[in-house]
Amino acid sequence: MSVVVVGLSHRTVPLDLLERMTVGEARLPKALADLGGREHLSEVVVLSTCQRTEIYAVAEGFHGAIVDARNFLTQLSYAPPEEFTDHLYSYYGDAAAAHLFAVACGLDSAVLGESEILGQVRDAWERALLEGAAGSSLSVLFRHALEVGKRARSETGIARGTTSMSQAAVALAAERMGGSLEGRRLLLFGAGDMSEGMAGALAASPGVAEVLVANRTWAKAALLARRVGGRAVEHGALGAALEEVDVILTSTGSPSVILEAGDLVPVLAARGGRPLLIVDVAVPRDVDPAVGELPGVTLLDMDDLRAFAEEGMSGRRREVARVRALVEDEVDRWVSATTGRAAAPLIGALRAKAEAVRQSEIERLRSRLQDLDPRQQEAIEALTRGILAKLLHEPTVRLKDAAGSPRGERLAEALRALFDL
Repeated sequence: MSVVVVGLSHRTVPLDLLERMTVGEARLPKALADLGGREHLSEVVVLSTCQRTEIYAVAEGFHGAIVDARNFLTQLSYAPPEEFTDHLYSYYGDAAAAHLFAVACGLDSAVLGESEILGQVRDAWERALLEGAAGSSLSVLFRHALEVGKRARSETGIARGTTSMSQAAVALAAERMGGSLEGRRLLLFGAGDMSEGMAGALAASPGVAEVLVANRTWAKAALLARRVGGRAVEHGALGAALEEVDVILTSTGSPSVILEAGDLVPVLAARGGRPLLIVDVAVPRDVDPAVGELPGVTLLDMDDLRAFAEEGMSGRRREVARVRALVEDEVDRWVSATTGRAAAPLIGALRAKAEAVRQSEIERLRSRLQDLDPRQQEAIEALTRGILAKLLHEPTVRLKDAAGSPRGERLAEALRALFDL
């Protein structure tokens, strides 16, 4: 058995397909149970963010695991396999570890080195633990990934400057509003991690006139509004708020659109021609794409945010080589640690069985050895132990060297069958 990852990301699929593959908070328990119950998958963690949906699993077989993951994504999205199979990426063993470590370091993010992904990796692992989907193997891997992500940010300049999606969203809004949000009124849809990040970035922006917060749960909206000195908006007052604000920033966890083009038509009429900027960084999207066709409305989404983030990454790109070298070192360390851990139980069982046979034979011949003096009996003990050690040395070394690879799995299976372990 080894670790496998199967996934899609902003680098491999368009936004409209990626949002169909998103596993929201409400669907996560069922998704983990579904995946964990499939024939070729055992331990499972699902990492689903606005930039990726990835399935990490302990695989009973590589090709079978790929098929299980692909079938799950088909059922999740109602998309036929031919629509996305060519966009799927998959990694096995140390390559899977290298991918997760790179993700945790922010190397695979739209905003290079972004900080939010580290918390998302941790949350995905902890949720899988809570649901009983992750076990010791994935826990070792994810714990190591968090260490690597922290090390990359403390030892390199990969996290220098604007390194979160939420900060980038606010910076993009400021650029589109002439370079500053001074004197502007903004409405935040949502009160999750991304919205909290955007609220923090707004609080640090000089001269923002007011921040309004709307959320399905009033208590969460009120709490976030207090943190930034803003004002929570009740659902009944949302129409008036939309008429007042200059910018809408939205990132909810809704599985469907929350702002339709038809909802905005009367609002735009009441605004008297004042332009409205909407930055939708939710996946799936919160805002109907048709809203962008309405007069006076500028609608930006994750694709626009990625393009904007790309422009400001030249300094952090110089740190990529250092982070990749760090990832390679940590993968080697992970492989060394897990190799011994994976092989140890089987090697221990083999040695225990061999020793039991040796002891049984000594005991069977005990009556014939009674006439030997203690020194001679000790010599027989040493001789039989030495023969066992020499016989077991080569299989032990070969199994340890191959542990964690397909060849190691074949050797381990043969050893179990041959010696009934």
